[in-house]
Amino acid sequence: MRLKVFRHRQGMSEPRYDTFEMEAAPGMTVLSALFKIQEEFDDSLAFRYSCRGAVCGSCAMLINKVPRLACRTQLMPLLAGEQEISLSGYPAIGGPVSWDPKEDVLVEPLPHLPVICDLVVDMTRFFAFYRDIDPVFSPLDPDPEKERLMDPSDVRELELYTNCILCGACFAACPVDAKNPRFSGPAALASLYRFCIDPREGRRIERLKTADTPDGWWGCEFHANCRQVCPRGVPPIVAIGQARQEIKKQRKEGEEM
Repeated sequence: MRLKVFRHRQGMSEPRYDTFEMEAAPGMTVLSALFKIQEEFDDSLAFRYSCRGAVCGSCAMLINKVPRLACRTQLMPLLAGEQEISLSGYPAIGGPVSWDPKEDVLVEPLPHLPVICDLVVDMTRFFAFYRDIDPVFSPLDPDPEKERLMDPSDVRELELYTNCILCGACFAACPVDAKNPRFSGPAALASLYRFCIDPREGRRIERLKTADTPDGWWGCEFHANCRQVCPRGVPPIVAIGQARQEIKKQRKEGEEM
């Protein structure tokens, strides 16, 4: 098999793709292959990683034109066509690069973010939107007499969104983020909704209104790419849809009063 890897760094006039041939052993991941390239072919290859267990989100990159975690994406299933995902309205980067999905695995940096070096992107914009939602718990009762008890159904709903590892895959797969640099993005909005539905949160209504803007809840076009690529099953599209319904409900109740 061949691994086709995007290369670009300061001083290069144009990006290029380097091709590396290797044997795809059973269970071998894209991240393992990138380490093999560093160790045996080109130690200048740059990429991010940390936990190697799909927990930290550091190794998110574009693999066969789909944002994925390199540490959990295995080569052999990719070559066998077992992990194909079709994304809606998705202008993936890279241009007309020639590659055969039965023989090649194409590895590129996440789109919609500036490339620092090879597969490493600048996540500043992504995390700026996350910081904007003020992702800090503001308790309804700052000094409870005992622990804050929750209904099991509330816990299950919260866990849908607390599972986010901020890898940026949903952001990279979102067609709206591709064309609107002001759109908050799926990860930030899903994280915001997590606070909106937390019964222990003291600013639930205020938080809902925070994203009641054309570039917040109302910027989403419901392509659903975010849900397809999330490695932890977080459904930002559901959060955004429910937030919109709640805002409409509040507006209607306000008009009827």
